Amino acid sequence: MIDVAFAHVSKRYKINQPVSAVGGSPSRGTKDFWALKDVSFEVGHGETLGVIGHNGAGKSTILKLLSQITSPTSGEIRLAGRVAALIEVGSGFHPELTGRENVYLSGSILGMKRREIDRKLEQIIEFAGVREFIDTPVKWYSSGMYVRLGFAVAAHLEADILLVDEVLAVGDAAFQLQCIDRLNELRRSGTTMLFISHDLSSIEKLCDRVALMEHGELVASGAAHEIVEQYQRTAASAHIAAVADAKIRTAAGGAKVGAITFHDLEGKEVLTTSTGAPLIARVHFQAFRSVEDAVVEVFYYSRDGRTLHFQQSTAIGGGELTLSPGGGVVEFSMPGLGLQPGIYSIGATIRERSGADTIDWFYGRTALYVEPGKSVRGYFYTPHDWRLVTEHAQAGDRSPNA
Repeated sequence: MIDVAFAHVSKRYKINQPVSAVGGSPSRGTKDFWALKDVSFEVGHGETLGVIGHNGAGKSTILKLLSQITSPTSGEIRLAGRVAALIEVGSGFHPELTGRENVYLSGSILGMKRREIDRKLEQIIEFAGVREFIDTPVKWYSSGMYVRLGFAVAAHLEADILLVDEVLAVGDAAFQLQCIDRLNELRRSGTTMLFISHDLSSIEKLCDRVALMEHGELVASGAAHEIVEQYQRTAASAHIAAVADAKIRTAAGGAKVGAITFHDLEGKEVLTTSTGAPLIARVHFQAFRSVEDAVVEVFYYSRDGRTLHFQQSTAIGGGELTLSPGGGVVEFSMPGLGLQPGIYSIGATIRERSGADTIDWFYGRTALYVEPGKSVRGYFYTPHDWRLVTEHAQAGDRSPNA
């Protein structure tokens, strides 16, 4: 049974733009912007479809069409059952009303009957964790309390089809896990879901299939892990191309980083690797003078260049490092890469251990794409062994986590 069907759906918006009038004052004209172009897909009963793509790819337009916030320019949309949307949770709250009053207000806006809200009120309050403040006006709520209550209302709708748009970005880590558990509970109950998120890890965990959107077109659809990998590869290629001409920020002379490269154990240069795989990082440098007691470091940043995930440094372990005039390579070996899947920007520095100044800072021309490998939760994989320890444990009762 098919619960959701998009058949050759297109959506056009008219965009105003200034147009100069000859011999008179400027007038305004319009141009067409196609948010969706001939998109077709189906979602079976009880299935969860993830929709991914860059900003402006058409993901939110799909949800607006399914929510009947707007209508398609052409094509047909078929829905079998009651539709509910988890979009901008808490947006319908009135600040002067209490949490309890806003549960009824928001629930009615979302299409819930009063008897349905009465029946689920205790579950909603418990889920949101705001029992102590449920009769307090929400204008006094923290932002976390506000979104928790908003999600709790929407997540307890009795719907056949649930539309979810980036709601897992709200709240703290514990509440996000609670949200995922609730969505999994709805999946098990047979609710059909469309899930939009930039959190590719959640997409893989929650979705049966994934649709990849690009510039308003559906470019790929299939098993979640396959489409997520395809998207990450495409994004990595685009990122590497974009940073190819980026500025190298260099401090005051003495040595210069020329490149950072990655290699497998056989020495072959690679642009992609996987979580837990062995990897070699090489910093290629040119020294213009002898740099004694030098420190060479490699930094791994999130794609936005802001979050430092980890660092490798010659200051940890080993002896003194002297860079002699001429070219050279400093090599870092990793028995198992700890980074989770994603795209990482790479930087490197050369400095003197005793000095405060950085000799050279290289950033912006290297990116590393990490594919799924070792399956762990969280943000970092740490290579480890494990064993069962009992009174009769033998020395050989040891099993490496392969």
